[in-house]
Amino acid sequence: MYLGIELVLALCAAPVRTLFGFEIEPQFNEPYLSTSLQDFWGRRWNLMVTRTLRLTVYNPIRHVIKSNVGSTWANYIATLATFVVSGLMHEIIYYYLTHVSPTWEVTWFFVLHGVFTSVEVAVKKIVLRRGWRLHRAISGPLTLAFLAVTGNWLFFPQLERNGVVTKAIG
Repeated sequence: MYLGIELVLALCAAPVRTLFGFEIEPQFNEPYLSTSLQDFWGRRWNLMVTRTLRLTVYNPIRHVIKSNVGSTWANYIATLATFVVSGLMHEIIYYYLTHVSPTWEVTWFFVLHGVFTSVEVAVKKIVLRRGWRLHRAISGPLTLAFLAVTGNWLFFPQLERNGVVTKAIG
């Protein structure tokens, strides 16, 4: 999927660069080198959407609830809310692509990733205080495996069932 999106974006960027003489900001930052879910979603995947969701969902929610629940819990709640919004946005996109009512698998994919990203951040804080860190040779493949397993379980099936992948390729 990444390669397909990257190819489409490169094909769109070439005429813009030629006609207007400026570069379009890259939307991906080597996501295959991700060492954690936080790294993948926050710094490497779909960067324009990441920035937009940070500014429109994460920051406002965190700001509003921080005084009531504290900074740590505000971060976790804002993270989960951001992933829920992303899931709902994907359901809308899937609906317009397929004209089939949502199955909510995609939303569950993002809810799961929001929960696991928050757990990952909490665990990293605890183990870093103890001076321990998972080597990137282990954390990288674990991250990519989690993305592949959950993507094949919850993200892609709805598209495949409704022929979107076949239509996009063919």
